[in-house]
Amino acid sequence: MTPRDASGALYRKGELALPVDVMRAAGHRAIDLIVERLHTVAQHPPHAVTDPANLAGLIGEPLPEEGGDLTELIEWLSREILPLGIRFDHPRCLAFVPTTGNYPATLADLLTSAHLSVPGAWFVGAGPTGIELAALSWLCDLLGLPAGWGGLFVSGGSVANITALAAARDHHLDGDLTGARLYCSTQAHPSIARAVHLLGFGRDQLVALPPDSGNRLDPHRLARRIDRDLAEGQRPFAVIGTLGTTSTGALDPLPELAGLCRDHGLWLHVDGAHGAAYAATERGRPLRACLQRADSLTVDPHKWLFQPYEAGCVLLRDPALLKNTFRMDRHFLDSGYLHPAQPRGGQINLDDYGPQQSRGLRALKLWLSLKTFGAAAFRRAIDHGVDLAEYAAARIAAHPCLRLETPPSLGILTFTCRPATALDAASTDQLQRAVSQGVCADGRAMVLTTRVHGRVVLRLCTINPASTRPDIDTTLDLVVDAARKRQDGT
Repeated sequence: MTPRDASGALYRKGELALPVDVMRAAGHRAIDLIVERLHTVAQHPPHAVTDPANLAGLIGEPLPEEGGDLTELIEWLSREILPLGIRFDHPRCLAFVPTTGNYPATLADLLTSAHLSVPGAWFVGAGPTGIELAALSWLCDLLGLPAGWGGLFVSGGSVANITALAAARDHHLDGDLTGARLYCSTQAHPSIARAVHLLGFGRDQLVALPPDSGNRLDPHRLARRIDRDLAEGQRPFAVIGTLGTTSTGALDPLPELAGLCRDHGLWLHVDGAHGAAYAATERGRPLRACLQRADSLTVDPHKWLFQPYEAGCVLLRDPALLKNTFRMDRHFLDSGYLHPAQPRGGQINLDDYGPQQSRGLRALKLWLSLKTFGAAAFRRAIDHGVDLAEYAAARIAAHPCLRLETPPSLGILTFTCRPATALDAASTDQLQRAVSQGVCADGRAMVLTTRVHGRVVLRLCTINPASTRPDIDTTLDLVVDAARKRQDGT
């Protein structure tokens, strides 16, 4: 359909603009579709997938030379394309560490796009920079971090980790990576290994130690390894502790790690992409003292602070160290184009604190949702996820066909289906995989597997504030039914 304005005239070709009435009609329809999606998500399966050939048939057209009707295109995308994937905010999507998003944050993305908001140089975006600084301050306050902490909103935990470790590298190694060593558990997020590689370290320079029985970084094993490396002439400089491992929600022993880092003069980075948000609650308050002893912290608001993607954050005890790493001398390889962007007085150029110069205003999502709902609502929502995990664990522990493998930690727990007859380890593992596949194929819930101490287990993550106890009951019933069908051969 060739687009026309209200008068019936064809759109003028060659102009990237639309008539006001057309923009309003398309915008109103887009908002209606967004609200409809948010309020009907539970009426659809938690996962919708298609094969590449079918998807190519839907969108594999040649480059369009002429335009189409915007409202119709929005309608088509919302019905046919965007739903193909995981509905992370479905109340029975208990896989991964999902985001749920919220409506004010959705509108924040719309506003930042319309205003071309760039919190990079103060000269370019003073208002956006002010919003980001305010959101950073609120986030620090929410987590109990003292005055002086600061940082940057980034795309997610992966970029937050590499940004923090870049500052640690430059602060401790002064450009010489020879013999440098970083330490983490094998349960650390894969982005740690990627960050180490991108920062110029060899594979042998990241020492990934086996976890203890609780899937945590063992401080005694770590101390012995640091002592050994020092004796061999290596240069330990950083430890990465995880606050909420992906598989089990385990918390590395941060007080012990902080003491070890203090004794050896090492940088402590805490990857709290998921679990740091727990410190916002009253029962998570003891974590605050641990976080305050870190040198840097990763937080992902698009996880347990319920923001849409992308919304990650890196925070440092001394944010000036970010500037030391990322601020480029503007007289170096610079024709003078950026000179007007030099900050004056209390102005801040946030692009001096991270790898991006062109930056979207990710912070507005968190700012607007905190202003709309208040911090207390976020605390209640986090508590709800913890309560729901404890409820699920109690149900599993009491069920004759299920076995709790790791207790609930930060809204995450793992369990297995008990075989009806004795099976070897490989067959028991295969049973868990088959159960996961059966539940997902049913279309009413999504449960995936992970590995704990080398064995395949089922995993639940209950942080969605829309999930309820009946959702847990339904999901566990589906698990038991899938196990029975698998073992009955039906």
